[in-house]
Amino acid sequence: MGNHLIWEDRFNIGIASIDREHKKLFRIINKLFTFSEQEVKGPWVCQEGIKYFKEHALAHFAEEEAYMASISYQGLKTHRRLHEDFSMRTLPALENELEKSGYAKESIQHFLGVCAGWLIGHTLTEDRAIVGKESSKWLNLMPEEEQFVVKQTIIRLLHEMFGLTSEVLSECYGGERFGTGIYFRLIYGSGGKQREIILVFEEKLLIHTVGRLIGDSSKKLNAMILNASRYVARQFVETVQKRFPSDAEYELESEHLLSYEQFQKTLERQLPQYSLLFDTGEGYFAYCAMTPRLLKNKKSEMMQEERAITEIEKYLRRNEREDKRQKKKLLVVDDSDTVRLAMKGLLQEDYQITAANSGTAAIRSITLERPDLVLLDYDMPVCDGVQMLSMIRSEKELADIPVFFLTAKVDKASVSRVLPLKPEGYLLKSAKPEEIKKNIDRYFANKAVKNKTGGR
Repeated sequence: MGNHLIWEDRFNIGIASIDREHKKLFRIINKLFTFSEQEVKGPWVCQEGIKYFKEHALAHFAEEEAYMASISYQGLKTHRRLHEDFSMRTLPALENELEKSGYAKESIQHFLGVCAGWLIGHTLTEDRAIVGKESSKWLNLMPEEEQFVVKQTIIRLLHEMFGLTSEVLSECYGGERFGTGIYFRLIYGSGGKQREIILVFEEKLLIHTVGRLIGDSSKKLNAMILNASRYVARQFVETVQKRFPSDAEYELESEHLLSYEQFQKTLERQLPQYSLLFDTGEGYFAYCAMTPRLLKNKKSEMMQEERAITEIEKYLRRNEREDKRQKKKLLVVDDSDTVRLAMKGLLQEDYQITAANSGTAAIRSITLERPDLVLLDYDMPVCDGVQMLSMIRSEKELADIPVFFLTAKVDKASVSRVLPLKPEGYLLKSAKPEEIKKNIDRYFANKAVKNKTGGR
């Protein structure tokens, strides 16, 4: 049987009309999965089915919003905004891709994977929040018209300061790692309140922009580029704040260079006002502003220039040590929280671990930061391991990424199904942890030997 969505009790939120419509959307997706596998009629049937899915989804959004209005749901405005983002941005982009490809099978699978992933995520988070079963991370988002001004201001600034033509990749950036990131945190205070703003620059973006502007020809991140970037970051934020009178009263209290782990913790403990990810053409850039909060602790000390020199030197030394270690990057793709945590605990000491809970999330992670090896669950709902590997192999830039299947079985039929996609091997989930790690270590050791001997 091909890909399909499995309805589980946890998808029920307890509102009969909404649960009934969710089940219907699941059934439509499942029919489209079936149609997509038909060689002859598949594309034409999918073309009509996708139109039906879109029409039904939009009708459901309207009905759901009407219900929320009838109970005076406080999160209605945010919920409507998420619906509009999906229906007015995501769906049109997917439809455009389908039309350009002539409804090619790969584009249909991409459409279905994204829609299924969005439907599952939205049902388990935002829709559950309607009845108090879940809280929304995006409840305190800046009003849409103000966020539009922020986006346009940032795009204009990136062009004026660096000559870059940028586009928004995400309006709800959740902190996914991309390349080697430099994380500047600026803390502003006013009247007993404090707000944090984090600017994330892909390292190569700073080298290509700030490094070029100060005439640094080393093409490597160094203390001069970092010091210059600190002040560029300050001016960048202050220029954005000038567009909003409420922000003008905030004064800079402290600044810090964060590690990726510290950046993640900041996003986890605070609600964002906006969290935007941009593709500048020279590297990725993120601008994250946290909701202002009342001060509980004393103010942080400003990074004085003497201390700044020391902190930057420590930061560069740490990066240099990490570069020397050259930890291989592993992406673990599994829908089980238990498996992802177990693999991270097993491997994180010797490898840089990123995790994804679905094929859709994995594709995004691979695009943002290319891994040295993917550990891929064979059996996943929506987009299984075989479909995921097929998507990787179909992209020219990603086709040679090595993949190990994580599986509970290695039967002849399962192996035969994926042989044409050339996986590097299989790891049994039932194997002892030390055996799993030994196989991964052996793979990289053998690869290093081949590289030294020219593949002989």
